Order: sequence, then structure tokens, then C-alpha cells
Amino acid sequence: MLGQSETPLSALPYSPSLDISSMDRSVDPCTDFYHYTCGAWIKKNPIPPDQARWDVYSKLNEDNERFLWGILLEASKPVTSRSLVETEIGDYFAACMDESAVEKAGIAPLKPELDAIAGLHSIGDLPAYLGRLHLTAAGRGMLFGFGANQDYADSSREIAFLDAGGLGLPDRDYYTKTDAKSQETRQKYVEHVQKMFELLGEAPAVAKTHAQIVMKIETELAEASLTRVEKRDPYKLFHKMTLAEVQALTPSFHFAAYFKASGAPDTSMINVTEPAFFKEVQRLLKAHKMDDWKTYLRWHLVHAKAPFLPAAFDNANFDFYSKYLRGLEQMPPRWKRCVRRVDGDIGEALGQVFVAKTFAPSTKQSALDMTKGIEAAMESEIKQLPWMGEETKQKALEKLHGIVNKIGYPDKWRDYSSIKIARDDYFGNVEHATLFESRRELAKIGKPVDRTEWQMTPPTVNAYYDPQMDDINFPAGVLQPPLFDPKMDAAPNFGNTGATIGHELTHGFDDEGRQFDAKGDLKDWWTKKDADEFQERANCVSFQYSQYTVIDDIKINGKLTLGEDLADLGGTWLAYLAWKSATKDQDLQPIDGFTPDQRFFIGMAQWACGDERAESKRMNAITDEHSPDEYRINGVVSNMPEFGKAFSCRVGQPMVHSQPCRVW
Repeated sequence: MLGQSETPLSALPYSPSLDISSMDRSVDPCTDFYHYTCGAWIKKNPIPPDQARWDVYSKLNEDNERFLWGILLEASKPVTSRSLVETEIGDYFAACMDESAVEKAGIAPLKPELDAIAGLHSIGDLPAYLGRLHLTAAGRGMLFGFGANQDYADSSREIAFLDAGGLGLPDRDYYTKTDAKSQETRQKYVEHVQKMFELLGEAPAVAKTHAQIVMKIETELAEASLTRVEKRDPYKLFHKMTLAEVQALTPSFHFAAYFKASGAPDTSMINVTEPAFFKEVQRLLKAHKMDDWKTYLRWHLVHAKAPFLPAAFDNANFDFYSKYLRGLEQMPPRWKRCVRRVDGDIGEALGQVFVAKTFAPSTKQSALDMTKGIEAAMESEIKQLPWMGEETKQKALEKLHGIVNKIGYPDKWRDYSSIKIARDDYFGNVEHATLFESRRELAKIGKPVDRTEWQMTPPTVNAYYDPQMDDINFPAGVLQPPLFDPKMDAAPNFGNTGATIGHELTHGFDDEGRQFDAKGDLKDWWTKKDADEFQERANCVSFQYSQYTVIDDIKINGKLTLGEDLADLGGTWLAYLAWKSATKDQDLQPIDGFTPDQRFFIGMAQWACGDERAESKRMNAITDEHSPDEYRINGVVSNMPEFGKAFSCRVGQPMVHSQPCRVW
């Protein structure tokens, strides 16, 4: 019998944005506000075996997935009354769910690419091969990445980008750190690569040798790659070059042949994000024999294709990447993996159905009204900033006024009708969908930017700010209870979704976003004095968060998380101001024994209620630009005197900093 979480939903369940039963009132809010607001939630909601972390966002995401499951089950019924969109998503889902067909196919779908790799005779054959392979689900990021992106100097147009890539571990630091855990992880990785080669039919001794070759090449690539902190500086990623200049970096790799095979329309100007990396690629092309490169290509092929192959491959992939690295106890059920695949590959088709069933026009208008109120609060704050000069203030206001608010879903839906989708070919469907998306992306090169595009699908439980688009984006999936709750009073709604809106807005002015102007161009619009003032205040935040312990002796990398920490702090303050403005003429009274200000802060904290596995914490300390949830709450309120006043805290208590950090 299926458990509750193993049944599809016909409607999304309701959870309030402020839930008193989630609190642990035995905890002093002035000592640990996070566990005061979330302690009972954490006890009542243990991490499910197929999750690395479990929090309010995760639970809403699971509810959305179960609702999408119901949509897809209905759409997958082969009836003549299905619409085009229902046929697309339904047949894609049906093919994914047909595990027996996947098992029966075995590794036959890999054979054409394995034969192609075997047929490579020299380094000179690599460019044309990779140019074609990078378009498919097998090749993205193999050795390096190639795609379209907005020109840092002129955000109105798309140009070609070449990026560092080629790694099988989550980050370059996994290859370079020398602590015992990192060494253990590298050994486990080599063992995993060996196992995958064995599944391809290699003898254990041969597979072991090949795994060591992969590790050597990837380590050399990692050592030439920028760190995540370095990549937070867009100037370090901005190196426009002509084709001839790119070719000079890697004389042995003929990029003209690569671009021709990829079908890229205009490569007269290319941004190479990490020139030093491509110089190292040149050295490695000369240092390693062709058989080594063929070994490297075979590994990345089977690694990329594992989720679409028989269970032996999929399970091995899970055992290393999810069980060992992230601590999951069991693989997510097939239905969940298939829902995610449909959302990831043809998500705007699935999103159309999701929006029609869940997202009322009134919700969109309410979210837009709240956004405009928070933008008005930021305008007022910028005008009053004591540390910023008038010249910079005018530029900041110009940028603020240029921000576009995207709520719910795109104005125009993506057309997937050219993708060949078959009910009996999961492997082929993924290839066709990936090829469609790769060609769609590359076709942008040399063209004006389409500012109506979204980077997230409508069911996504998340939001983002894009510094080059200068827009904030809130999918319908995140504008659901308990995050956005029309039944609740304004205080927790502003504390929760309002602070998230403020968070995304503040990203336009964080350590990275502030370097882009109102047009989205990488341009320094700050006076030196104001830039120094900003940096001094940002350093306060970075230092504060760097003192927090993630797990064991691992501290937060405050330079990596700085942008998110600034956005959390600034966003909460802006939401607080906007809430005060929106309710200034109202006679607000306590509810359930909590004052309006207390309800604002409790609502703000309860979006983050949750827990995370130890393994996942270790990985995220390296790879995640967000601080752990408890510090995203306690770190913020400790810098807000308004919080201390609301809960009658005293200076010197953990949640009250004597000298609060404050930027915006």
C-alpha cells in the first residue's frame, strides 16, 4: 500500500504562514530565535529517507511534486481528448515511468557514442566530436562549457561564452583540499568511477586504471579553475576575445571546427570566463595520450547518462552522489524522479497546466502589490542612507526604478512541439529535449536579449534576481501557503514572502549585483568613497557569518555566502518597513498572544524551519552560497534592534548585537 507521500494530490494542501504549533516556547527567543520559532516543527518533521534536507520549502516542493504527479498521471492516459501540451508532458512522463523498457534496452542507447569515442584517432578529432556532443544530454560541461549569455559590457545582446568545466565532483575544492575527509571523498570517487567502467564491461583491473586516469585529468583541470569565491567577481569572468585570440589559448584544439560542429551562428566575439583554464587545457592535450582522453570521455558519457540507463547504473550513481556525498538513505521513488525530469526538460508545458489549476489572478496581483510596496521602501531607504553620496544615490535609484517584476509565469509560453517525444523511448526523449534546448540557447548568439524569458519553471519553489536582466522572478510554485498565505494577517506574510521579495531586490545591490548598472551592464557606477563605505559594511556581515559553525570544525565561508547574507538582512529590513507603511492606519492588535511585530518576525523565521543531514552540510559548506537556515534567521534578527525591542531582549544576549551590521 502506498503511504501518504506516495499518493498523488488532486489539490494543494493548506498550511498557515504562521504556525504556533511549530514553535518551541521553552527556548528563549533572545538566545536562539530560530529554535524558538521552529523547534517543534523540526521534531515533528524528521528528514525523509530520500531527502538531504527537509524544511518548509522542501515540504512545499514535495506537495507541488505530488500535485504535478497527479497532473501527469492524468495526462499520460493515451486518450484522444488530450491537448498538445497534455500529450507532450503525458507521453514524456509515461516513457520515464516505463522501467521495464529501460531495463530491456540495456546499454544499447550508449553504443553509438561509445563507438564514436572509440573511433577518435587523434587530438585533432576532439573539437568536432565535442562540438556535437555538447549539444546533447551526454556532453554538457564535458572538458569545458559553451553557450550563450548576455554580454557583460552590453546586456542588450547575447554573445558566445566559453566556461571552465570537465569535473565529476561537485566543486574544484574537492580535488585540492588536503584534509582527511577530502582525501576519503577522492578515494570514494575513484572507486565509483571504477564501478561505472565495470558496468560498461571492463575488467576490474582495467577499470581501476581508467578511474585513476580520470582522476588525474580532472585534478589538473580543477587546479586551473577559479574558486567559487573568485567567480563571485564578474570582472574575473569577463574576457572578450576574437576567435583568433581564443585559438591562441589552445593551439591544439581547433575551435573553428568545434563551433562549426555545434552550429553556433556567430562566434566573432567570445567571452572566455577563465583564460588560464583553457591554457591548462592546451597543456593537458599535449601531456595526455589520446587513449587517456577517450577514457575521460567514456566516463563522462556514462556519468551523464546514468539516470536514463538500467537500474545498476542509476543506483551506482545514487550511491556515490546522493548517499555518500549528501547522506540520502534511499533513492527518491521513480514517480518523483520522472516529475522532476518532465519539469526540467519541458517545464513550461507542465507549468501551463500547473498555473491553470493553482494560481489565481488575485494572488498575482497581491504579490505584485507587495513587491511594489517593498520597492518603495527601498527607494526611501536609498534616499536616506547616511553613508552614500548623492551621485551614487541617483544611480542606485535609476537601477531600482528599472527593475522588472515577473510574477507567476512567463508572458509567452515556450513551444516544444518540434521535440520528438515517444511513449516508449525515455532515453531518446531526454536526448531530443536536451538537443532542442541546446540549439535554442545557441541560436541566441548574436541576437538581442529576450527579456521576457524565465530561468525557472512555474511550479518551482524558489525565486531569483538576475543582475543583467535587472528583474526579480517569483514563480507560481513559491507563491503558495505557507510561504504566501492570503488567509493570514499581513505581519507574517510580509515577514515571510515580503522578506523574500526584499531579499531578491537586495541582490541587485549586494557585493555582486551592485557591479551592474540599471541596464544590466557590468559598469562601475559608484564613487570610490561610497564603494569603500559599502565594502566596510559588507565586511561586517562577512566577518559575522564566518564565525558560525556549519558542522564539526567547519565554519561558514563568509565570502562565499556574502551576497545571500546581505540579501537576507536587507530583505527583512525592507519588508519590515513596507509592512509598517502598509498598515500605518490600521489598529493592529495581538493575535494568539503575539504582538504584530512579534508575528512579523515569527513569520519571517518559519519559512526556514527544517533540518539537514551532516553529509549535506559538509557539501554545502563548499558549494552553497547560502548560509545554513538557522543562521539565515539568527544572523538577521541579531542585527535588527526592532527584533530586540519586539521580544524585550537585552544587549549582550545572543540575538542582540551591540554593534549591528547594516548595509541597506
